[in-house]
Amino acid sequence: MPKPPEPGSRAPEFTLPGLLLDVESGAAERREHRLTEAKGGPLVLVFYPGDDTAVCTKQLCSYTSDLDRFRGLGASVWGISPQDLDSHERFARKHGLGFPLLADTDRAVARAYGIAVPGLGLRRSVFILDADGTVRWRHVALAGLTFQHGDTLAEELAKLG
Repeated sequence: MPKPPEPGSRAPEFTLPGLLLDVESGAAERREHRLTEAKGGPLVLVFYPGDDTAVCTKQLCSYTSDLDRFRGLGASVWGISPQDLDSHERFARKHGLGFPLLADTDRAVARAYGIAVPGLGLRRSVFILDADGTVRWRHVALAGLTFQHGDTLAEELAKLG
């Protein structure tokens, strides 16, 4: 199994189906998300184990609250988990999540990023990519009972500026 990409290395490319909820209108857009289309600005990739679980809900709600701060630093946020788009839509609607949730149902992207755990899913992880798709910072949790807070992510994003 591959190891997580080191800071300074290129992030593995991927294309995944995703869902973006417009929190104000309630419209949900489903489309393919390609890592190559995110180039041009920093990207925060948030790998989380499961929709509507306690820690994941707290983490993604926290990042939604910090979206304006992340956008002010030029960054986008994408969440990635093994659940399908229907699950992502229920989760996004229930909690008003305002960034794309991508469905890695076969865990191919989790494997490419070296965070898949056979029989368990994936390790809670965050990768910050620069405008060229290079990993600049990462955190791969061992247990996944906690998450990296928005202040930490904003500090790392500010270093890219």
